[in-house]
Amino acid sequence: MLAAKQPRPKKCRVAECRASFVPKRLGQAVCSPTCAIADAATNQVNQQKAKKSLAQVERREIKARKEKLKSRADHLREAQAAVNEYVRLRDAHLPCISCDSMPNDNDLMTGSRWDAGHYRSVGACPELRFEPLNIHRQCVKCNRNLSGNAVEYRIRLVLRIGADKVAWLEGAHPARKYTVEEIKAIKADYRAKTRELKKGHAA
Repeated sequence: MLAAKQPRPKKCRVAECRASFVPKRLGQAVCSPTCAIADAATNQVNQQKAKKSLAQVERREIKARKEKLKSRADHLREAQAAVNEYVRLRDAHLPCISCDSMPNDNDLMTGSRWDAGHYRSVGACPELRFEPLNIHRQCVKCNRNLSGNAVEYRIRLVLRIGADKVAWLEGAHPARKYTVEEIKAIKADYRAKTRELKKGHAA
């Protein structure tokens, strides 16, 4: 009668151990109960990493699918929001372009939130919707309740950027039909500018 084949020695799977041992059962990968505990902990960590990695992949795929479903109008809104955020941060130390109110003033009169108000509105002049000279931080009262408070806006705009630039804003501008890729580029550009401003404010 043939003797039972003895299992060959193998190295412990635990990286910190790697001791040589003879398995006592089929599939044994560690040399001792202590290493079995360590191996189980490592497997748990690896499973958690795998789940996290899978979740990240799924989020990226969902984001990509949502991006494909966006309309041109969606991209325009996102780009405008990026430009507006930049303007509010750029003008954070300046008063409202139309009434000189500052954040410390009576919020009941000026509004506790701040807008990025267009001098020439998007409806009247869509060609200037992303032009930073045409957009300035404005209190909610002036921008929304007073429809932009345009007369006072112009007075202070001339003082802020000069009569020549205001005249340019008020002049004729060629029609502009942005492509989706151009709109995306504008959004990315102004988000980058906002990050730089935030770094400067934090310094």
